[in-house]
Amino acid sequence: MWTCPKCGRSFKNQNQGHYCGKPPETIDEYIEGQTENAQPYLREIRDAIRGALPEAEERISWSMPTFWKKYNIIQFAAAKKHVGLYPGPEAVEKFREQLKDYKTSKGTIQLPYEKPHPLELIADIARWCYEGDKEEEPDCTKE
Repeated sequence: MWTCPKCGRSFKNQNQGHYCGKPPETIDEYIEGQTENAQPYLREIRDAIRGALPEAEERISWSMPTFWKKYNIIQFAAAKKHVGLYPGPEAVEKFREQLKDYKTSKGTIQLPYEKPHPLELIADIARWCYEGDKEEEPDCTKE
């Protein structure tokens, strides 16, 4: 167990990333609470998603920036070496070919800080998560 020297919370992993104190209430607060290295990447990903989904509400859900309209459409979050994009398993499968240069797992795409982010692809994924290509809502990141 590791205990954060700032807030006193205990975690399984050494130097576990977390929020000391009150979690952010807005995406702006979330981004400003991240490292200086991560902030520009988070802003450009946010802008790409916002451009693709202008009607979606921005909120914090599951402690992550979230675009929402009746359900969580897509989420993203900073990690030590990458930005995690969380469009859900169906989206990762749908865009598998375009994502071949990125590490993916069920519902998650890792976008390393050292690579330019595929902003057009991110926008396409966000639109697909909202609109889907079938009659029912896509199973992206519903709460």
